[in-house]
Amino acid sequence: MTQKSAKDIDPGSAEHREVGEGLLEEMAPSSSMAHLYRGEIHRMKFWRERLDRTTNWAVIVMSGVLTWGFSGPNRPHYIILLGIAALTAFLFMEAQRYRGYDLWRGRVRTLQKNVFAYGLDPSTGLEDPSWRETLSQDYRTPVIKITREEAIAHRLRRIYLLLFTIMLGAWTIHIAAFTTTPWPTSASIGVIPGLLVIGIVVALYLVAVFIAVRPRTWQAEDELHSRDIGKHR
Repeated sequence: MTQKSAKDIDPGSAEHREVGEGLLEEMAPSSSMAHLYRGEIHRMKFWRERLDRTTNWAVIVMSGVLTWGFSGPNRPHYIILLGIAALTAFLFMEAQRYRGYDLWRGRVRTLQKNVFAYGLDPSTGLEDPSWRETLSQDYRTPVIKITREEAIAHRLRRIYLLLFTIMLGAWTIHIAAFTTTPWPTSASIGVIPGLLVIGIVVALYLVAVFIAVRPRTWQAEDELHSRDIGKHR
């Protein structure tokens, strides 16, 4: 008698709902799938920690710049702009790390949605019927799933837009209240006029806001579905 292959089975039908039990058996503590899952969890955790370390350094640098910039009456205002430049460097670094983090997190979520969730309640069917092929291809040829612009937008929304706003507010207070030179001359840097400096700073901030808030189709995987990932909004 010919045995049916996995492709011949309808996982949503009542007759084959026991397939979920088989999926859980694949995740037994000594199985290769369980070791694979633990390995992906470890790599995801490692990249999550790398993201947190970058954010911590950004906050430390920002705190140091603000402390030094307001510690005396003769501190130049452009030290805060240098702090903003440092935050920008941390932003790009963290966005690149987030793209790697999303790769490992996507694999973990694939296993969680199509193995654990289906095994616990097969009545709702598989999240992705072709998840095995998708995961196999990802192991054969790992590729970054999200663009650099999306990663930057995600990190801006999470933390960096707030940090930039704090730094911009501190810089505005510094050039307005912590100098004897009248505004906008107080914003000048050497031979660069104050109005030009203000215009450049405001323009760059508006670009950051636009990148963060513009509507887009999100490709990044997300554990907490406060928004519909992968859907236009």
